[in-house]
Amino acid sequence: MPRIQLRITGDRDVFDDVMTAIHGIDRIERVEEVDDFMSDFRDDSSSQNLSDDMSSRTYTLEVEVPNDKIGERVREIAEETAGTREAAIEFIGPDENEV
Repeated sequence: MPRIQLRITGDRDVFDDVMTAIHGIDRIERVEEVDDFMSDFRDDSSSQNLSDDMSSRTYTLEVEVPNDKIGERVREIAEETAGTREAAIEFIGPDENEV
């Protein structure tokens, strides 16, 4: 069963809207928020003085679909929903999850 992981950078409301939109697609097997271990990571010193309490955060969603056709529909709906709310969306490849 194909699995899609995506990250959304934006307000919690945006993430919830994307998750709700995906739940509305027929034949979705599972939609679940997962912990993103990279959300608190800062990659350089240029952001060291920024507040940790910013309105924009990163959320990760995992979706199981029965086939690739439904997977493409999930990607389309997620991009459209996040785009209308001006949030960034990133689809995570399987090699990016390996430790």
